[in-house]
Amino acid sequence: MEIVTSEFFQRALIGGVLIGITAPLMGLFLVLRRLSMIGDTLSHVAIAGVALGYLIGVYPIAAGLVFAIAASFAIEKLRKAYKTYAELSLAIIMSGGIALASLLFTMGRSFMDVNSYLFGSIYTLDGTDLYTIGAVTLVVLLVVGLQAKELFLLSFDEEAASVSGLPVRFYNVMISVLTALVISVAIKIVGALLVSALLTIPAACSLIIARSFKQSIVAVVVIGELAVIGGLMIAGVWNLAPGGTVVLLLIAILLLLLTFRRSLRLGG
Repeated sequence: MEIVTSEFFQRALIGGVLIGITAPLMGLFLVLRRLSMIGDTLSHVAIAGVALGYLIGVYPIAAGLVFAIAASFAIEKLRKAYKTYAELSLAIIMSGGIALASLLFTMGRSFMDVNSYLFGSIYTLDGTDLYTIGAVTLVVLLVVGLQAKELFLLSFDEEAASVSGLPVRFYNVMISVLTALVISVAIKIVGALLVSALLTIPAACSLIIARSFKQSIVAVVVIGELAVIGGLMIAGVWNLAPGGTVVLLLIAILLLLLTFRRSLRLGG
């Protein structure tokens, strides 16, 4: 258990706790709006930005963040162009992100650590990373706290939200941008290939046990934190891959809830 007192592990724990709040929280809104796959799409685009950051000597997470935000605007634009086939926007942007990332990683393979961003490298978080993750967490909590009612209406009935005068396009873009911010800082923690799990599985768990929107918000954060903290502790003690351990623990929690869903259903 000496690893728990190590400075690098404590930094990893802080970063994990922050992402354990924001990723499941944004994931809940994505799942309710049937946009679960946006996590995979933006994470692959962010990886392309990370690769470019390495090539031009820019802070990789910042470059990934810019790419992810640009992709979020592109997704919304394509969703409007293909209203009947909105999922096409995700497929198109993901394909472009993967293609660009593979090209850029090939150009810089002699000095680029691909695996750390594909599978996560939470133990290498530094002060700059923590400040960036903290800033994103603060922004997400402020927006969700101030716009909870609007986000609730948008998530459950977009047409009703539009009829009531809510600027639906603005809120769609806002959710996409916030998701891009979260994914950009999360890829160094759980990796681009696993970040979607941190967005969607806690939401899937909350849908089993929660009976109201407020309960869902509390449930996703609690489940996300249990998985992140528990996964990091297990990975640290038994020398396992942190990102993979967190995701497998999330899946175990989901299976447990599915098994006992009737007895665990929260009260009204």
